[in-house]
Amino acid sequence: MANFKVSIIGAGMTGSTAAHWLAEKELADIVLIDVVEGMPQGKALDLLESMPIIGKDVKIVGSNDYAATEGSDIIVITAGLPRKPGMSRDDLLNVNAGIVAKATEETIQLSPNAIYIILTNPLDIMCYVAWQKSGLPAERVIGQAGILDSARMRAFVSMETGVSVENIACYVLGGHGDDMVPLVRHSNIAGVPLNTYLPADKLEAIVNRTRKGGGEIVSLLKTGSAFYAPSAAIVQMVEAILKDKKLIVPCAAYMQGEYGLQDIYFGAPTLLGRKGIEKIIEYELNDEEMAELKKSAAGVAEQTAKVK
Repeated sequence: MANFKVSIIGAGMTGSTAAHWLAEKELADIVLIDVVEGMPQGKALDLLESMPIIGKDVKIVGSNDYAATEGSDIIVITAGLPRKPGMSRDDLLNVNAGIVAKATEETIQLSPNAIYIILTNPLDIMCYVAWQKSGLPAERVIGQAGILDSARMRAFVSMETGVSVENIACYVLGGHGDDMVPLVRHSNIAGVPLNTYLPADKLEAIVNRTRKGGGEIVSLLKTGSAFYAPSAAIVQMVEAILKDKKLIVPCAAYMQGEYGLQDIYFGAPTLLGRKGIEKIIEYELNDEEMAELKKSAAGVAEQTAKVK
């Protein structure tokens, strides 16, 4: 029986799909929390009733009461207003800061040893809010963005080249927004650098599509935002932490001098294990990459200042 406990705050499409991936991997017992009465209960019961079919023993509970989250190993916060067409991630800043602050304050009292994974947008700033409100060491508050952005880039490279996604390694740094920094020089196909495998114009198109990947889905769906890939990315992080895998993946991490940055949450390659972020990996960047990184960081710092 799974004896880890993961509580997901926000049982919308991303939260409930994360619960689905989690249950399928039999990683932990799951709690779904939402303010909408009956919705997390209904989704949890439906998911629970699918367990005999797929042969997994996982407890799944839905509630409107934070008390159900007590003793969680990991708290995932996906709650917040989603982006609508024409909205930037920054438009969501003030509303979602209040939602994330409340979710953190309510859960930290019940699960003081939890590690927090934040998904609410604008992502880097919401991590900062959760870190401040929780009073936790920074390595225990982590943002999910880089795995998703890198996965999008990997998918686009695969679509362009016809090569299996398993052979494609892409690395995206920076804030989770239109100024993110896809590192084409460090990304590769089975060891061959991307910038030698693909012509420059194709590569530029992939970089631009990666930066606008979330917006592309928002404009197609018209009533919501991406949820399959973001939730799969959450589960990769949960698994790395619970299994102490020491997996290196890009996450939003608190910067204390890495890449010359201070006092912001920012996307960087991180080593994930049972303690949360156990190390931030620093790539050697050239002048052009560093300039892009600084531009992205300036945007994140400006937004972070609004919630300090």
